[in-house]
Amino acid sequence: MLRQVASSAAQIREARLLAAEAGIERIAADGRPRAVVVTGMGGSAISGDVLAAVCGPGCPVPVLTVRGYRLPGWVGAADLVIAVSCSGGTEETLAVAAEAARRGCRLLLVGGADSPLAGLAERARGLFVPVRSVGQPRATLWGLTVPLLMAARALRLADVPDAVLESTATRLEDVAYRCRPDSEPFVNPAKRIALDLVGDVPMVWGSSPIAGTAAYRMCSQLNENAKYPGVFGELPEANHNQVVAFDGFFGRAAGAGDPDDFFRDRGEEAEHGLHLVLMRDTDEHPQVAKRREVSVELAAARGVPVTEIRAEGEHPLERMATLVAVADYVTVYLAIALGVDPTPVATIQELKARIADV
Repeated sequence: MLRQVASSAAQIREARLLAAEAGIERIAADGRPRAVVVTGMGGSAISGDVLAAVCGPGCPVPVLTVRGYRLPGWVGAADLVIAVSCSGGTEETLAVAAEAARRGCRLLLVGGADSPLAGLAERARGLFVPVRSVGQPRATLWGLTVPLLMAARALRLADVPDAVLESTATRLEDVAYRCRPDSEPFVNPAKRIALDLVGDVPMVWGSSPIAGTAAYRMCSQLNENAKYPGVFGELPEANHNQVVAFDGFFGRAAGAGDPDDFFRDRGEEAEHGLHLVLMRDTDEHPQVAKRREVSVELAAARGVPVTEIRAEGEHPLERMATLVAVADYVTVYLAIALGVDPTPVATIQELKARIADV
């Protein structure tokens, strides 16, 4: 899994070439769509969230991700449906893509070559971009996402020139070097954060839509790589609900009383509990920045540890990629620290098998 995570920069470069060879520019032949609907599951679906975050609030059309078997009723011929499946055989994604074809939607399909998804693209005359999996779908994020970004560029929904794709790849190489396996925890940010999280319940908050997407990705990676729970949130919404959990069962100060009271019963203090992980973007709403600062103060006053992961770069894609990359390494190193193999997802495979037997 460490090798798969380290392949991120190469994925960007390879996916750019594959998308160009597939004729991704042709997606703009019929003009701008009314809406862009990305359908996918798990590690493939996150590509739609990345696309929406990079397009940003100024995007002239809505961009949303469908996770499930059904296409929204309003989607029709005026809309672009992008089906993403690393294997090309995800049943939910195939169901939605087939429905989109029946409704006459414009189609872009991204996934494994010689797969059912590729076959559907041929039958429905949709544009197909092949993706080479690096192992696990969740580790092939950038191979799956770059074709979507290039399609958005062709449609003038996002400004993602080749130079930005290359600068993002370069930043991912830098993260891979800093988080390499042979570096010690005191210089390896991912190892250090992973060790700090052991035994705690991570509450991962993003300080912008970009950072919020990275926070959701981190929680998903905690689940699949480390087989570990994670609670996702985004500011300011998390300040209207999740922040109250600081005072609850998993809050370390719940039974601690006054931390300056020498005679308090230390036997009731929680050894483990919540751990606030802040995904910090460099472009935050001023009020969100204030909320972030106060949230840290509230957590510290209640004995909840706070860890920050900061975005790097200027372009939204660079900032997204650096947050995701560090978090991916954190979740793999957490798995290793816990003695867990980060690669297999046996429960998912069992679930699929049992559904198929019904």
